[in-house]
Amino acid sequence: MSKETRTVYLDKELNIETYNFRGIKQKFPNHFHRYYVIGFIKSGKRHLSCKNKKYDIKSGDLILFNPYDNHTCEQVDKKTLDYRCLNIKPYVMKKIVLEITGKKYMPYFIEPVIFNNDIGLLLQKLYFMITEGEKSFKKEEIFLLIIEQLITEYAKTVPVIANQGTNTKIKIVCEFLEKNYMYNITLDNLSDLAGVGKYSLIRSFTKQKGISPYSYLESIRIDKAKKFLERGDNPIEVALKTGFTDQSHFTKFFKKFIGLTPKQYMNIFINKFSDKENING
Repeated sequence: MSKETRTVYLDKELNIETYNFRGIKQKFPNHFHRYYVIGFIKSGKRHLSCKNKKYDIKSGDLILFNPYDNHTCEQVDKKTLDYRCLNIKPYVMKKIVLEITGKKYMPYFIEPVIFNNDIGLLLQKLYFMITEGEKSFKKEEIFLLIIEQLITEYAKTVPVIANQGTNTKIKIVCEFLEKNYMYNITLDNLSDLAGVGKYSLIRSFTKQKGISPYSYLESIRIDKAKKFLERGDNPIEVALKTGFTDQSHFTKFFKKFIGLTPKQYMNIFINKFSDKENING
């Protein structure tokens, strides 16, 4: 049986996070991130659902998630996964695109999966340069070349609008969840706010956003929690700030979505001597 290893690294020069989940079988629930994810499968097979479309992904395939792309994945068989990814915040991506194209825009990746593409070899090389603490500008050079190829071949030059195509009632519900994520919110609250029945709200919301109202709230809470942890807030305090009843509930919830515990995630931002965090299971 493969040993489970989870490694997260913060590259302060490129201002991006890298993850490596090796030997894991974890299923990730339907959720979204507010940052771009560029990932590649080193080994293993997974069923991926993104924006309500299903894919079977395997070794050599690339994954491209835009901010707010809802997705879920699970293993195909009993074998384990080896997955590496780069997480790029929108403002960092915007700066990179301006550097490459001379234009200010947020790229929108058209398809979430690129099957068996050679870019994966460059991504793999970049990943190892980052995790090994490479200091030469070759690392940044490869990074820029990767982004250039991705935005040229697989992206639209249109702004990303989170609520594009969403009707007014659902927008109101989304805005309410954004502002009140730290409180105990009921389905009755949302139903009254939208002026529709609870079942009707769930169906309409899920159809338009690709994710249920509660899963949307969960994703918001995780995003807020990450920001608090990045600045070094105590996980117990973060749990209370983001609507969780206790630290144990928060820890299980965070790991289910991110693949790391809150403390493991926080350590890469507060560790003064190393930006790398290894978590062996």
